[in-house]
Amino acid sequence: MTTDTESLYRDHVLGNYGLPPITFVRGQGTRLWDDAGREYLDFCAGIAVVTMGHAHPRVVRAISEQAARLTHVSNLYRNEPQAQLAVKLDALAGGGGKLFFCNSGAEANETLVKLSRLFGRRKAGVEGRCIEVIVADQAFHGRTFGGMSATPQEKIQGGFRPLVPGFVTAKFNDIDSFRAAVTDDTAAVLVETIQGEGGIRPAGSGFLRDLRALCDEQDLLLLVDEVQCGVGRSGTFFAFEQAGIRPDAIGMAKGLGNGSPIGAVWIDDRHADLFQPGSHGTTFGGTPLVCAAALATLEAMEEEAVLDNVNSNGAYVMQRLEAMQADYPDTILGVRGRGFMIGIQVAEPPAELVALLRDKGLLVPSAGGNVVRFLPPLVATRADFDEALAILEAGVRERSPLRS
Repeated sequence: MTTDTESLYRDHVLGNYGLPPITFVRGQGTRLWDDAGREYLDFCAGIAVVTMGHAHPRVVRAISEQAARLTHVSNLYRNEPQAQLAVKLDALAGGGGKLFFCNSGAEANETLVKLSRLFGRRKAGVEGRCIEVIVADQAFHGRTFGGMSATPQEKIQGGFRPLVPGFVTAKFNDIDSFRAAVTDDTAAVLVETIQGEGGIRPAGSGFLRDLRALCDEQDLLLLVDEVQCGVGRSGTFFAFEQAGIRPDAIGMAKGLGNGSPIGAVWIDDRHADLFQPGSHGTTFGGTPLVCAAALATLEAMEEEAVLDNVNSNGAYVMQRLEAMQADYPDTILGVRGRGFMIGIQVAEPPAELVALLRDKGLLVPSAGGNVVRFLPPLVATRADFDEALAILEAGVRERSPLRS
């Protein structure tokens, strides 16, 4: 039997991702090394997951020490790291709420959908009424049936119908479209503060404030999906903070555990009692191990002042990318984003550019709308960005129709 990893993947791993092009064996900070010893600058970060970089010593130590003490007891019993993490996240969300812990962003968004159903039943006085959730065009809320049904993209929904009913689509950043979608059966609005898979499209601050006002006016829940844009990636811990609003519930995951699989939902105390014993649960959510990793991640973020780094270097790279767009207007059509969540819209489907950059030593993911994303660890330095920009410019120059 062969021990070649590529062959093992081909023969034994489901092909829903295609055959991954590289086998990685080691990471440190913003760098990864493959099984041939080649080094890469990682501006994918596990798709916005590795917040503090690979093998961060504080996170490694927390995981190692917790694994030697206690890894799992289920939610039939209490564990100290979960309680401590709940206190920390409640404070970061503004206080006055409660936390539910799960394993992923998709599960966090499922919890938001279930919250909307419970809220609608209370509002209507009968189950099965007031179940509609208004979502945005080009949204992405996960690949479970609830998350997929809330994701109005054919590439996500195709092949899986019938979907979960009760989702209505409105136009992102268009408050009039959302207002027109409200009916007597509407329970909630669910939006990403910055659309990630949809092409790095930030929600305008005015739009978010108008959504908050609309939900207050119509007695609707405002549910915010911060799975990709949360945990400091936008320059504030939650991206919605920049609009000065307070949602009724927040879904988060990705960067929370620096690579450990953890999701969480914060729910305002006004609505937290909608979940009662037996109404929702998970076997693995909030284990001592992943909560210790998340606590270490949050502590490291504070100690190393990563939000300052995100804001200063995020502004720097945006200026550099805008200048690059001016130099290559036929290849780079637009640049948008916040902090370390940046989208570079290119003229052609980005797969070939992504592969070219990978060959040059830079890892970046793509997104919808012909977008290449910069999603580096939040510890990425000015030197890291200069290196990434030089590689990107070399790749763009090769792909540019104006190249000599």
